[in-house]
Amino acid sequence: MQHATYGSELLGRTLAGTDADETSPLTHMAVIPTRTAEFADWPAWVDPRVRDAFRERGLAAPWRHQVEAADHAYAGRHVCVCTGTASGKSLAYQLPILTTFAQDPNATALYLSPTKALGADQLRAAAQIVADIPSLRHLQPSAYDGDTDTELRRWARMHSRWIFTNPDMLHVGICSSHAKWRQFFARLKYIVVDECHHYRGVFGSHTALVLQRTLRIARRYGADPVVIGASATVSNPAQALSRLIGDDVVAVTDDTSPHGERTVAMWEPGFVDGGADEGEHGENGAPVRRAAGAEAARLLADFVIEGARTLCFVRSRRGVEVTAVKAKQLLAESAPELVDRVAAYRAGYLADDRRKLERALSDGELLGVATTNALELGVDISGLDAVVVAGYPGTVASFWQQAGRAGRRGEGSLVVMVARDDPLDTYLVHHPASLLERPVEATVTDPANPYVLGPHLLCAATEFPISDDEAHAWRAVDVIGELVADGHLKRRRAGWYPAPGLDPHGDIDIRGGIGGQVLIVDTTTSQLLGTVDTSRAMTSVFPGAVHLHQGVSYVVDELDLDQGLALAHPEEPDWTTSPREVSEVVIDRVVAQRTFGPLTVGFAEVTVTSQVVGFLRKALSGEILDQVPLDLPEEQLSTRAVMYTVDPDAMVDAGIAPDKFPGALHAAEHAAIGMLGLVATCDRWDIGGLSTDMHPQTSLPTVFVYDGFPGGAGFAERGHEAFADWIAATDEAVSSCACSSGCPSCVQSPKCGNGNEPLDKEHAITLLRLIGRHYDA
Repeated sequence: MQHATYGSELLGRTLAGTDADETSPLTHMAVIPTRTAEFADWPAWVDPRVRDAFRERGLAAPWRHQVEAADHAYAGRHVCVCTGTASGKSLAYQLPILTTFAQDPNATALYLSPTKALGADQLRAAAQIVADIPSLRHLQPSAYDGDTDTELRRWARMHSRWIFTNPDMLHVGICSSHAKWRQFFARLKYIVVDECHHYRGVFGSHTALVLQRTLRIARRYGADPVVIGASATVSNPAQALSRLIGDDVVAVTDDTSPHGERTVAMWEPGFVDGGADEGEHGENGAPVRRAAGAEAARLLADFVIEGARTLCFVRSRRGVEVTAVKAKQLLAESAPELVDRVAAYRAGYLADDRRKLERALSDGELLGVATTNALELGVDISGLDAVVVAGYPGTVASFWQQAGRAGRRGEGSLVVMVARDDPLDTYLVHHPASLLERPVEATVTDPANPYVLGPHLLCAATEFPISDDEAHAWRAVDVIGELVADGHLKRRRAGWYPAPGLDPHGDIDIRGGIGGQVLIVDTTTSQLLGTVDTSRAMTSVFPGAVHLHQGVSYVVDELDLDQGLALAHPEEPDWTTSPREVSEVVIDRVVAQRTFGPLTVGFAEVTVTSQVVGFLRKALSGEILDQVPLDLPEEQLSTRAVMYTVDPDAMVDAGIAPDKFPGALHAAEHAAIGMLGLVATCDRWDIGGLSTDMHPQTSLPTVFVYDGFPGGAGFAERGHEAFADWIAATDEAVSSCACSSGCPSCVQSPKCGNGNEPLDKEHAITLLRLIGRHYDA
């Protein structure tokens, strides 16, 4: 490790303001050294007008990885360029696309991004380049997304040769009406899939099928487009993009761009009002740490005072607003002239407001911005000095994406990861190698998941009849059989056709929901606040729930699942709500299972039946005020689970009395859910769990951890594959926590359907160590 300059100095000045009597919040600091650039000659095939336009913009020579990726694409090979943030990946697709446009006056191209901000940023860059090449000004690069006016969409479809969109609009606005896009599809030469690591889990599976349907449509119209993927952080990029498009891909991974020195710090907030013994106490008497958002607000204010241009990533929309307000309050006390140079940025703002904020940050008008992951991806914000990450973002890939926003001028920069009061965050700040030295995750997608595949097959059939070859390529024969049996598809000689009147595109939520949507409406203004998947409505917009929208608090009055409506009114209560559920898990089929003495570990297809029976009202301090009963219908989820059973005699021999079984199993389940993100690309909100001291099918103490998506999303399967590492890390996280009887940093869960009762930290540690001793012994 070398001596840090800018980053350590900035961090040192911030630490100088902390109380000398407190334990330092800094748990680890590392320095990533400077990297020098490797250049290459402009490829001979690049059109001189394109090359000269880039030269006039100050790009004397490209980096080697840019040329290598562009060569593959221009030669007709699907390629994924996976190099660091700010490594100029855009040039890798701009060169072949612009050169092809210059050579073929009819060619078209499609650009796909997971966020509107990134798409708008890349559209601006493309429009500026095209404006510098007189012979290409007729291209009219155009946005086609939810922010685009209806008239502009129509104009773009008829006149633009370069469309910038997202998977949602590609699915519902382009593929669904492909006949209107016939000329565009027939001339389609390139499809760019930017930030392709973002397409994982259920969202990735949906996007894979949208992309494969898009390629299918283009090929039916006589085109054969080349796909160019780009990502700063993905394990095995060729395989990741190949899964998305269903075809072979080559990868370019050797980053030859320069980068300034970067200091990375791990930061654990102290306890409120002092130590674990003296501070405030929350649920079950657990000590309360200062909130990550409040700590991040202080760091944001400190860095702005030091003149450091800073992004602060916060996990929730509400958290973003609160962090920005808190930072402004701190600045008002110490540097009032800087208050207006801090702002919040997140999804939910009007498009014009988002663009204004992006320009203000890029131009340096804003010094500090609190944001959700809306600014994580690709937006070219140059010259940032520092990044604060308030809470582990769920994956190593996302952490490095956020960290990569800093240091774009090739100078020194600082990244601070602030831990939330959560088992995984606590573990990472005390085991930094698990974050800083761990390779980024492989993206988990499963386009063959029947719950995802079925609706897309209906869409594909309405676009063109599905042939036998396509049915086998999609591994869809069984699912098609079910759709035929249900009367949705009809078998004819040329393939499978949709039933008359079928219009399935609007039934798919690309972002992860399958089925209908519930509209959330403000009854005082009739304003549509947002939507939620039907499957999640009962745990998020139940009657009495506190719902947050753009920093405004609402209370839900009524949930009508038949009409798909949740009616709410504005209210600022001094309490929060959390649902209480009862659940049962039925094992449908054991896919894999191994026994190690008293321990059996398995992977199974399961059906989870759950019912929201009430909710807890909690004071803002965390104190439980009361429990309110509800009468809502049961829900069933067919998914996949990692599970284990333990012989009760072995538990007793280890020192766990039978009356302690429920608390030990429940606490171990919570802790394992909190730690699954260490081995799988998931967040704790993507998964569920159940523990019981005697399951009716196993007749043994049993713990399930399951994917919270129909058909599964690959998370539980990854937990089964990495069971030893997962359980060892869970044991370490719980046993090293400073609390005496359990807290949010170890065994308490913010989403527990039983109000975090019963929980037994001491015996959970005994149970986890019993499992660890016997697994693979």
